[in-house]
Amino acid sequence: MTLQEYDYARESPSKLAASCLLLALTMKNLGGWTPTLEYYSGYRSQDLHPLVKRLNFLLTYQPHDKLKAVRTKYSHRVFFEVAKVTPMDMLKLEEILKSC
Repeated sequence: MTLQEYDYARESPSKLAASCLLLALTMKNLGGWTPTLEYYSGYRSQDLHPLVKRLNFLLTYQPHDKLKAVRTKYSHRVFFEVAKVTPMDMLKLEEILKSC
């Protein structure tokens, strides 16, 4: 989704990937940012929080009338329908990130 958004072009690819992973872990309730993830990514959980919130906002308020190719592709069962995953409530996400 971020490939279609110019605002994310300035972000480091590694930070973007780490933030996506943290958001996915949070959305699926698979645990938080572990010391191992911090060590190998080079990012602390707190460093990723602003970008995680922006990513969740992107999932929540995405325009449905333009740039449908990526959404359509990742809505297919071959890609496990990840484009159909429900975004987290912003307040709940904020609460979970504060506890990390």
